[in-house]
Amino acid sequence: MVEKWSPDSWRRKPIQQVPEYPDPAKLAAIEDQLRNYPPLVFAGEARRLKLALARVAEGKAFLLQGGDCAESFAEFHPNNIRDMFRVLLQMAVVLTFGAACPVVKVGRLAGQFAKPRSAPTETIDGITLPAYRGDMVNGMEFTPEARIPDPERMVRAYNQSAATLNLLRAFAQGGYADLHKVHQWTLGFVAGSQQSERYQDLANRLDETLAFMEACGLTSETTPQIRETDFFTSHEALLLNYEQALTRIDSTTGDWYDCSAHALWVGDRTRALDGAHVEFLRGVGNPVGFKAGPSMTPDDLLRLIDLLNPHNEPGRLTVISRMGADQVAAKLPPLIRAVQREGRVVVWACDPMHGNTVKAGDYKTRSFDRILAEVRGYFAVHRAEGTHAGGLHFEMTGQDVTECIGGAQAITPARLGDRYHTHCDPRLNANQALEIAFLIAEALKDERLRVRRLASLAS
Repeated sequence: MVEKWSPDSWRRKPIQQVPEYPDPAKLAAIEDQLRNYPPLVFAGEARRLKLALARVAEGKAFLLQGGDCAESFAEFHPNNIRDMFRVLLQMAVVLTFGAACPVVKVGRLAGQFAKPRSAPTETIDGITLPAYRGDMVNGMEFTPEARIPDPERMVRAYNQSAATLNLLRAFAQGGYADLHKVHQWTLGFVAGSQQSERYQDLANRLDETLAFMEACGLTSETTPQIRETDFFTSHEALLLNYEQALTRIDSTTGDWYDCSAHALWVGDRTRALDGAHVEFLRGVGNPVGFKAGPSMTPDDLLRLIDLLNPHNEPGRLTVISRMGADQVAAKLPPLIRAVQREGRVVVWACDPMHGNTVKAGDYKTRSFDRILAEVRGYFAVHRAEGTHAGGLHFEMTGQDVTECIGGAQAITPARLGDRYHTHCDPRLNANQALEIAFLIAEALKDERLRVRRLASLAS
């Protein structure tokens, strides 16, 4: 029997990846403070995202989820938020052309401040300190003072998230996302690249389409879908003290929603069936997800699905596979078959980042070729199983960083130190992200034409 859920029932469960706060009274006071703050997002927005994800589950839309590995206080700047939004818009336009279906845009933004770590401590030059767990918890500087978990950081994360959301809503609804401005979305350091030329060609074709639509009376003024877009936020629900403090009852339905983001997920390290993180997520009304790595078994997958989506509600649950390029072909098919056999409705997404992290000298990095190989393997598996490869989940940035090797820029291990700015894991830069979008769009277009040919032969 599953016990009755409440916003604090997670506190009675085993928990992993939690900081040890030295002052429990201060932690409790900060949680009380956050409970009185306004919600960052609204239940109605989360339900709108769930409806969009239901269309993804039906094979009628595609999910693009991307953003920072871990947001930071130091790099908080409107230009960085704008540039992330711009590259996600560009990728969405490219994927829309390829898939010929709506693209649901979800950012890893306005809340992605906490990170799980492979070890609780870090040792440098013989000195051992607590691991950096994200700016919401402690500081990145390798000093005893910075590494002490400080609950006041949750308040700063809330305030930065509120400001980020305010700017994202303005971009999405205030005219910046108007399709007539596709030429203006190209980032400066991408201009002149092969990806920029391909994008500008696509933008010119879109201009012609918009001109035709305008002649038919469909303009930005008469058709809001041309000048506005839906843009949602998400993050890993890792620091449950923060998540509980922002969990509220929706006045229109009486259901609980975590109002820190539209969508939340649990990571591969914290998805234990009897664990605190799964317990918390099972009771909130938001769209939720979980990462499925190579250790995931079909039995555990189905049990997790039943815990998090007991009513088999379309759009409620996203399974984010993160197998690694070498294991996706072997590990993903049994999971898909189990879900299909039991009639469960999920969105399938692929995180090609976390299973492909390697060390190059002093830097963690990821190979563009291996990222692309896992994406291609993911699409190939779904094609073979007759299921919808519903979406992609990237760690990326709009900044001109050199953190992932390869791609058309030919970033080498020797160049990683040029602009290695991440606070945690390596991210695709905008040029690399756009390059992957074009390659995926071609695969989506080929698949769309293949399905059309098969339907034609069948008729």
